[in-house]
Amino acid sequence: MRIPSTPAGTAALEVATAYCSPALLNHSVRAYLWAVVHAEQQGIAFDDELLFVAAMLHDLGLVKEFDSHTVPFEEAGGHVAWVFGAGAGWPVARRQRLSEVIVRHMWDSVDVAEDPEGHLLELSTAIDISGRGARDLPPDVRSEVLGRYPRLDLVPEFLACFVDQAERKPASIAAGFVRGGFAERINSNPLDSIVE
Repeated sequence: MRIPSTPAGTAALEVATAYCSPALLNHSVRAYLWAVVHAEQQGIAFDDELLFVAAMLHDLGLVKEFDSHTVPFEEAGGHVAWVFGAGAGWPVARRQRLSEVIVRHMWDSVDVAEDPEGHLLELSTAIDISGRGARDLPPDVRSEVLGRYPRLDLVPEFLACFVDQAERKPASIAAGFVRGGFAERINSNPLDSIVE
């Protein structure tokens, strides 16, 4: 299990470590790793650095320092990522791609042909949060990733974040998730109960 060590990747990991709780940080790393595993299984070509940076920054809109009272958390995170990309010296088009990948991770699905990184992040965050597709991961990979990056108290923390988003932003995708049974899905994620 490899983590990209480009300057932007290293900086994104530093940002996530500084602002995310340990549970949210581990979720971000796992999201990247599940995405890589799926891409390798399905033969999906992707931009490794772009995917890693997006995975590290995709939930920054949930932390108090970057929470927005005017836009959904994924859009706030997309704006933060755009600024991060500018600081990393990325061209405008690459900053925009980073923002799009982060915003799209909350979509129901993302077309892999149009946006492989967005597709992979949407899929991998669904694996890690609700468990959709978790049983398709190779058992040895699940064990290794969960051993290195345990789930800690992700479930209650993440559920509280989404409930808070839903209360303050009732038109957001997060609010729709909460109304649609998100608590039941996150509490029954097989990653919390699979015994290898």
